[in-house]
Amino acid sequence: MAEVKTELLAIYLQDHLAGATAAVELCRRAAGAHQGSSLGDVLEVLTLEATSDRQALVDLMALMEVPPDRIKMAAAWLGEKVGRLKLNGALMRRSPLSDVVELEAMRMALEWKAAGWRVLRALSDFEPRLAAADLEGLLARAADQITRVEDLRLTVARERLTDSRGP
Repeated sequence: MAEVKTELLAIYLQDHLAGATAAVELCRRAAGAHQGSSLGDVLEVLTLEATSDRQALVDLMALMEVPPDRIKMAAAWLGEKVGRLKLNGALMRRSPLSDVVELEAMRMALEWKAAGWRVLRALSDFEPRLAAADLEGLLARAADQITRVEDLRLTVARERLTDSRGP
């Protein structure tokens, strides 16, 4: 039977934790920018789910005896902050494009998260500790999140990128 390369799996998990950390920060920022609105409410739910999914990964890493890589985590956190500085036509305030770009980043992060859960599910045949995680549930939630964010992204893009005043 094949064996999991534990050192490489540790790096893989640490990379995904760094990505999850950046994704949670992105969700928090986007939700905060729209606090009190229907968009903010949806983003707040996504933030709670992203935080829960990140914790599921932390718990799985603890079970696997894989410590978080503090340098990767700090770099991911800082990278998300630097990602706020984009030339989007509004230097001192949020651009209408900020929402579209942030939702696109969320969509990519969700796809990456789902890909990670799929890899771990495939490895669970070789690593019994992975079988203890609810990978099917995490995958199902990721798929649902992808659908919700994609619907939201297209709605926001239509609102921001069209002239609703008509001809």
